[in-house]
Amino acid sequence: MKKPLAGALLSLLLLGVTAAPAVASAPTEKAAPAVAVGYAGTVALSNCSGAVVRAPGSQPGDPALVLSNGHCLETGFPAAGEVVRDRPSTRSFSLLNAAGTKVATLRASKVSYATMTDTDISVYQLTRTYAQIQSQYGIGALTLDTVRPAQGSSISVVSGYWKRIYTCSVDGFSYRLKEGDWTWKDSVRYTPACNTIGGTSGSPVIDTTTGKVVAVNNTGNEDGARCTVNNPCEVDENGVVTVRQGINYAQQTHTLVPCIGAGSVIDLNRPGCALPRP
Repeated sequence: MKKPLAGALLSLLLLGVTAAPAVASAPTEKAAPAVAVGYAGTVALSNCSGAVVRAPGSQPGDPALVLSNGHCLETGFPAAGEVVRDRPSTRSFSLLNAAGTKVATLRASKVSYATMTDTDISVYQLTRTYAQIQSQYGIGALTLDTVRPAQGSSISVVSGYWKRIYTCSVDGFSYRLKEGDWTWKDSVRYTPACNTIGGTSGSPVIDTTTGKVVAVNNTGNEDGARCTVNNPCEVDENGVVTVRQGINYAQQTHTLVPCIGAGSVIDLNRPGCALPRP
């Protein structure tokens, strides 16, 4: 996993990933216009990046949610097999506008969900609603896509921590991505242009055609080592291991959408929700 630049206690382990300025458009009969990707709605954590996100069915009066990585939790990495649910938190987030300027400090009320098993996500519930954030700062939440990203699609990784945007493409998918004690399923592999760095962990990965969040940035192979911390390896259906030094990865987020219920509640019993359970 790449270092998220937290403090001395976390710097030995945390993950991160970056990319390059957003530009591409998806080839169709008539090329679809690329969305202008900026920083609006992204946040900076103390050690990582993140974003205020909403499901397509979220309502203005719902408490807002912030998405980041499980390994970015202020309490440290969840163990393999561990799931964090509804843990009180007062963590703060710097909300950015389109230009990358901090416009507000948002605060969590709890960690709604976090894990590093099968995926690497944390979801914080905030003390303010989507409507309050929109009204006070003119900033809307980023919308989570409901479908799996497509191979070859153009994406931007937007780091609120570094205030940097990187653009590349989805190179493919790893059936299993193993790093130290953790294993993630169906991870997004970037093309080399997204050579993300520490502090970009938790950055939203945005499809530049739709403007929707399709993944959350989380790791990359730094040294060419095999399946160790900061050096994830790909494992295919037959157990064959592939090491790709310098290549970076993200975890898909369409799997989160079915789990978000009314009032921004993460409900693991909702139809279609397949996130790991405690």
